[in-house]
Order: sequence, then structure tokens, then C-alpha cells
Amino acid sequence: MKKNPLPLSLAIAKSVESYYQPGMMLWHYEHGLVLYAALRSAGYHKDDSIYPWVYSMYDRLIAADGTIDTYREGEYNLDQVNAGRALFPLADKSGEERFNLAADRLHSQLVHQPRCKCGVYWHKEIYPWQIWLDGLYMQGPFNAEYARRHDDDAAIDDVVNQLKTTYSILRDKKTGLLYHAYDESRGQRWSDIETGLSPHFWSRSIGWFCMAVLDVLDQVPASHPGRKDLEDMIRELAPAIAAYQMESGMWYQVPDHPDAVGNYLETSGTSMFAYMYFKGSSLGILEPRWKDVGRKAIDGIKRVYLTCDENGIYHLDGICSVAGLGGNPYRDGSLKYYFLEPQKRDDFKGVGPFILALLEAEMAQ
Repeated sequence: MKKNPLPLSLAIAKSVESYYQPGMMLWHYEHGLVLYAALRSAGYHKDDSIYPWVYSMYDRLIAADGTIDTYREGEYNLDQVNAGRALFPLADKSGEERFNLAADRLHSQLVHQPRCKCGVYWHKEIYPWQIWLDGLYMQGPFNAEYARRHDDDAAIDDVVNQLKTTYSILRDKKTGLLYHAYDESRGQRWSDIETGLSPHFWSRSIGWFCMAVLDVLDQVPASHPGRKDLEDMIRELAPAIAAYQMESGMWYQVPDHPDAVGNYLETSGTSMFAYMYFKGSSLGILEPRWKDVGRKAIDGIKRVYLTCDENGIYHLDGICSVAGLGGNPYRDGSLKYYFLEPQKRDDFKGVGPFILALLEAEMAQ
């Protein structure tokens, strides 16, 4: 692989900048995720070139009154909230009120977001009574930071309680892993009639949840009574997830079926797990030895799926493009379904978490 002299997290962020330019951004979580990751890397490595690019991407979408182009509040879609995380540093650095107003609009969605009877948000209005692990990352870190910035202790409590409730419902006691989703109504074909749970574990969805817990912890005061509960989740998930790490350092798309025909080593979930091991250790939640698991994961991705072209641009393969449940055409949550969803090169759902995992590793050196 061709060498790039920059720290790898920053080199990949600049690679994204080379092919992702103003006018290409849609208001969706994966776009916000990769831009947020790039800002984080640039901030740590004191690179001043990334911010103007990120600003230019958001600039075209945010009007003076905070209206967000391509955002549809009435869908009550948690996926759309995550793109708002970059609004906070943009508001801080630019001083432009429109970014705060846009954050207010996203918060308004969460105020009115439908909830399950257990208190956790529906994933989307079109998925009533359903909790997906993905949704905790899509709203949790934004929700918690908005609450902290507005001194809203009750909202912090709510975010913590939603994480705790989701963990208690979706955790499998035998493996310690988390199922992808839960249908409180038991109305979906993928939903177990007794438990309401989907049939399988999906690496990326577990990764979303792990990152959600850790990023919410950044906003939760040390004195908060629920903080230890969140930390305990990471302490329990770390060994449960590590049990399914392959010799390559990576995890399979469906981690507990490594020998199933069609299963494959998947980049986004592996990146998220690496992030958990490094950040959990850095926060003092996990013992330092867990960084070795994260390092093995990053090395595996670099060896198996990371390439650098003749122009010094990095590319990342082995990323599941999308996986969901229900809808039309119907997604049944079977092993075959997870295996056959397409893989996409340089998909931001993998590139963003990989940048964040690399950055945690770089900060730990």
C-alpha cells in the first residue's frame, strides 16, 4: 500500500474530501457521520483545512432561520437526527445562529417523537412500536449534547433511561450480545411472538449501540446516578463481543455464525468495536489490555480491506451498504437477508466509524 505521511485518520478524512464536495451532501446520518469524524480528527491533529470543507457542506443546507434542506421532521425518523452532531462545533466556531436554530429543529422532532410504552423512541413513524439498536446512536449523542448545552437534566435522564431500557430488553443473556431490534407490538413477521426480538445479531447494530453509550457518557456528569449503569454496559459488552473476534482481527456480519455460507468479515461493525475498546479504555471504563483487542481489529481492517490508490487516496471495502427490518420489499431478518445485502466501497457508514476508531487509537499512543 502506498504510504501517506499524515496520521491515518486524517489521511482518510482528506481522501473523503477529494471525492465528496459541496452539493453532494444530503441530510442523512451517514453524511453527517463522516463529516463529524473528519472534524474530530482535524481538531485533534490541529489541521485547519478540514473545517472549511465541512462548513461548505453544511452551508448549502442550513438557511438563516435554521430550516434544513432535505430534512423532513414529519417522518419522525431518528436517522435524520445524527447529521446534527456537527451543528454544535459549526455554531461554536462560526458564531452563526442558524446552526443553533437548526439544532433546535432537530430537538423539536425528539420532543414529539412517538415512543414505545417502555419509554424508548420508535425508530421511525413507519416502524411503529419498534426499537432498533441503530436508533440509540442516531439520536442519543445529539440529544445528550443538546441537553447538556441547555442545562436540561431531565433530558439527560431520558437519554440514559432509553439506553438502559434498550439494553435490558435486547440483550441475550446467553451470549451477552444484543439483538438488532424489538417489536413491542409483536406485529412484525421478523418479531418473535414471545420476546418481540428479531432473530439475529448484526455486528453494525451492536456497534451503533456501543458507540452511543460511550458518546452519551461524554455528556453525562460524573455524579449522575445512571452513569455507572452505562459504564457497566460497556464492561459487559467488551468480553461478550471479543468472544466472536476472528483471528484476522475482524468480526463477521452476523458474528455468531462465522461458518455460515455467505457470511463475511464486515468493516463497519469491526470499526465500531475497535472504537469501543479504545475509547472505553481511555475513559477508564475498560482495563488498558482491551486496547489490544481494538488494535487487532484496526490492523485486520487495514490488512483485509484498506487500499491506497496511485493518487494517495484511501479506499475502504467490506462495508455492508444497508440492513434493516420490515418495509417493502419485506426484510425478514434471516441469515440469508443479512448475507445478501450489498457491500459498498467507501460507504460512509464504514468510513466514518473507521476514522473515529483510528483517531481513538492515535490519541491512545
